[in-house]
Amino acid sequence: MTYDLWYWDGIPGRGEFVRLALEAAGIPYRDRAREDDGKNHDGDSASLVEDLQRDRPHPPFAPPYLVADGMTIGQAANILLYLGEKHGLAPADLEGRLWVNQIQLTIADMVAEVHDVHHPIAAGMYYEDQKDEALRRAEDFRANRMPKFLGYFEKLIQPDGWLTAGRWTYADLSLFFLIDGLRFAFPRRMLTIAHKYPRLMALHQRVSTLPELQDYFKSDRRLPFGDGIFRHYEELDPRE
Repeated sequence: MTYDLWYWDGIPGRGEFVRLALEAAGIPYRDRAREDDGKNHDGDSASLVEDLQRDRPHPPFAPPYLVADGMTIGQAANILLYLGEKHGLAPADLEGRLWVNQIQLTIADMVAEVHDVHHPIAAGMYYEDQKDEALRRAEDFRANRMPKFLGYFEKLIQPDGWLTAGRWTYADLSLFFLIDGLRFAFPRRMLTIAHKYPRLMALHQRVSTLPELQDYFKSDRRLPFGDGIFRHYEELDPRE
């Protein structure tokens, strides 16, 4: 079976958490909004907007969502919980699956805070219209929130280098993408504090060299950062 993944075209965003799991596990999928179906033009994701308006028993609030086994599953962490159990990307026991899901939800918490750095007042306003507030939010995020989250994740990594002993899970892949995003959005701050989290940085390196992901990393299926959740503004990441 081939899954349908729906997410905005042109940015990795929250859809990347799902893509990494699908790619690493070799699960067939279609990145629907990126397909040339005659509806999308220059990354406008018109087909996604149309699909979101379909009547469904359980409609998603927003992408990403996955169409699988006759279901529409929304929210990245929820999608990964499903894929983790069905495709062995999480521990086999219930406690282990819930633990990996808990880590994923905590990653989602940090991602939301990253977004709110450059949009602290309203998501519908331009960054330039809330720049003063963003400067204040970024200062606290760099000084307090980044160390708090990264310090927590650092403590979770097992002696073998993964979040759960034995092998990687989808949460390990998600931590990799989180670190990638932070390095893009806050390169100066990450350069300053990365040495405090050696196990986390080692996990990032291990995921970057996973044989299962090398084809994806070299392909155009992997989108570059831009005006998505992880954004780089010089003024929000000053020299320290």
